[in-house]
Amino acid sequence: MGYETILLFIAAIVLLIIIHEFGHFIAARAFGVEVEEFGIGFPPRALQLFTWKGTLFSLNWIPLGGFVRPKGENDPTVEGGLAAASPWVRIGVFLAGPVANLITAVLLYALIFARAGLPDDSVTLVVDVAPNSPAAEVGLQPDDVILSIAGIEIDSTQTLVDAIVANLGQETSIVVDRSGETIQNALVPREKPPAGEGAIGITFSHPRIPINTWEALGYGYESVTFHIREILLIPSRLINGTVQPEEARLVGYVSMARMLQTVREQEAESGMPAGTNTLAFFAYISLSLGLLNLLPIPAVDGGRIAFTLPEILFRKRIPTHFENAVNLISFGLLLLLLIYVNINDVVNPVNLAP
Repeated sequence: MGYETILLFIAAIVLLIIIHEFGHFIAARAFGVEVEEFGIGFPPRALQLFTWKGTLFSLNWIPLGGFVRPKGENDPTVEGGLAAASPWVRIGVFLAGPVANLITAVLLYALIFARAGLPDDSVTLVVDVAPNSPAAEVGLQPDDVILSIAGIEIDSTQTLVDAIVANLGQETSIVVDRSGETIQNALVPREKPPAGEGAIGITFSHPRIPINTWEALGYGYESVTFHIREILLIPSRLINGTVQPEEARLVGYVSMARMLQTVREQEAESGMPAGTNTLAFFAYISLSLGLLNLLPIPAVDGGRIAFTLPEILFRKRIPTHFENAVNLISFGLLLLLLIYVNINDVVNPVNLAP
């Protein structure tokens, strides 16, 4: 793995953690709650960076996350502290970190759509032609637009695949548009193509339509909601066997860095503007960070919100000593899980082969 990828990964992860904690920080300050410390990494403290408006910014030794420590975070007797604030204020502060990550993901996906445009799924474009393939033999070229196969109009990727599969081993007509010129040929889709090649030997994609900023933001939002839905469906897909346990395993920093390396290596082949796949990778990491922190697990934001809800619903607060004990134990278990996941990354690497 190259040093450039490692440095990019570290910088991006640190930035996403800072964005998450900055969400908490801004919300706390907006609600009038002082913030005593803004930490990158978990204690013990390694370095005091600087102090700004009463908040100490620090660098800590355990590089598995970050934290914001509001005044009176776990003590409701501290006047003006977070634990003494109304439940709505506490929920607002807890929500702000995950929301900051989700907004970041929307903006990153929107930037991708603004740069690359929207794929026109009704038009199928030849991106690459494998040497000595049926497509190469009849002279198909990159940027050819496939109009029809076996007389079937190609208006989607699925139509293309279906038309090819229906004519395996048979001489089949193919009509393409090349810079405004209609060209017709005949080829025979292979029943047993070489590994990594399709029946006719082409890689295909779709031309992209430029969109404006507001449209890009809309598609960025749709991308985030789509990926959130896919993540939430993983448990049910594990149960019914459509997703294998290895595909759904938790991964740590080593595997994520290796995934980034793979993404960057494949970027040139995607036909997208430079950096697009890298932006998509970090957008997905950001939305995953936001979503995981919203889960009702003690010690993370979702768990803190869950402890606050009874105060709103039943006008009765969960005893502070009980909440603090559960959060402390859960934080320790969560830290052990993070350490285990990252060690497992090294001793049992994720298989990134396609």
